[in-house]
Amino acid sequence: MAKYIVLAVVILILNFIHSFFLPSGGVYADSLSYFGIAADLPNPETNLFPMGYPAALRLFFEIFGDYFWASKILNTTMMIFILLFSYFKRFFSRETVLLMTGKTILFVFSIAISESLFIFLFYFLLYYLYKILSDETKSYRNIIFASALMLLMFSARYSGIYVYISIAAFFALMLLRKAEKSQLKGIFIFLVLSGLGIAGYLLFNVTQFGSFTGENLRGKPAEILPIYIVRDLLGTANSVNPYIGLKPASNSLTSLAFQFFILLIDIGVLVYLIKYFRKAKETRLQVFHILLWTIASVYAVSLLVSGWMQQIEEMNTRMMAAANVCLFFSFLILYFNNLKSDKTLFKIACFFLIFFTVYSLKSPANYFENRSQIEPQMSKFSHKKYLYNNERGGSESLTTYQIPLINKSFQYKHTNNQKGDVKQSIAGTINPKIKWLKYDTIKDKSQVLYTSEIILK
Repeated sequence: MAKYIVLAVVILILNFIHSFFLPSGGVYADSLSYFGIAADLPNPETNLFPMGYPAALRLFFEIFGDYFWASKILNTTMMIFILLFSYFKRFFSRETVLLMTGKTILFVFSIAISESLFIFLFYFLLYYLYKILSDETKSYRNIIFASALMLLMFSARYSGIYVYISIAAFFALMLLRKAEKSQLKGIFIFLVLSGLGIAGYLLFNVTQFGSFTGENLRGKPAEILPIYIVRDLLGTANSVNPYIGLKPASNSLTSLAFQFFILLIDIGVLVYLIKYFRKAKETRLQVFHILLWTIASVYAVSLLVSGWMQQIEEMNTRMMAAANVCLFFSFLILYFNNLKSDKTLFKIACFFLIFFTVYSLKSPANYFENRSQIEPQMSKFSHKKYLYNNERGGSESLTTYQIPLINKSFQYKHTNNQKGDVKQSIAGTINPKIKWLKYDTIKDKSQVLYTSEIILK
């Protein structure tokens, strides 16, 4: 166990310092929306995003006085809590450490996005569902905790409803399989209680904001072009891969060919995972593994269809976080159940931990240097109400990569490395009361802070 404790400490250190070397400190457009809602509390102006993550940010902001540090300390605290909980509760502690070397945990806890809180709550939801399915003692307490966590997940991300639907599908499957009455009863009460909680949250939204989930604010769905359907399907398929999540933004032939190559790897991983899933029949945790796979499958398909019907981003590691965690967790539990030696998997986990860190910092920057340039300028923009990046489409910053062996190079535009995006993210972090705009629609331009007005060398 000692090596897993060391690995856990390394993960925490790398995760903590990671965003220091990103141009905007791991803060992006959605982060600014959460910061803005948090700054407005206790009087939020919108329900486009649920209140859970902004409320958590606001709590930590009251302690640290800065939204960058609030998000950073919040993420680290959640990771530490998961690791300590798994260790002292003996809830698959080795598996949990290795789960944190996968692409999903490393990604969502390294930047300021609501998926960090979502996955944090999801981990504990899985714990209490596991207890409901395997432990009849204190069953009602487990059900109440699980129901509360389900509601909190929905308050962190509206996509939590798909986890709820997944568990309802699992309940239906268990009815068909004629599962034990105690298991059916526990899941049924959980669905009723958490369903009432979610309904109450939606009712609050309607009475307070006039919509269930801010659907009137999202705009019409973008045109569904074949290329975006393909990219969404590739992103959904990639949810089975615990480590590799490379997805270039470009739609060039080379980029698509690369993504189809990743798809072949994903198919191979899926076949391997199914092989391991079959071993669940030999264990007492078969029902728990069925739950994990049901959540992964129903969640992924539900979110994919939802993405085509709403104005949300394409399927990727972030969007498929819950599905990926379920599949990887199921594999890890079964792997250790059939363990002969963990050396190979441990080495693979360490390799991809290093790979992810190096890959994500392939163009390292100094966040604090960027911030030190922008922060003194913000006082003269305190009267501004809106923030807009008007530097898109201008001179672009391209990163050059050398391909070893064949002595070739190529250039790639990293969206979040562009100066306008960096200025927008840092300015919005310093003053989240200035709301960022996706489009320059404000008639009174004197109310808008344009990124071209901010100097960043």
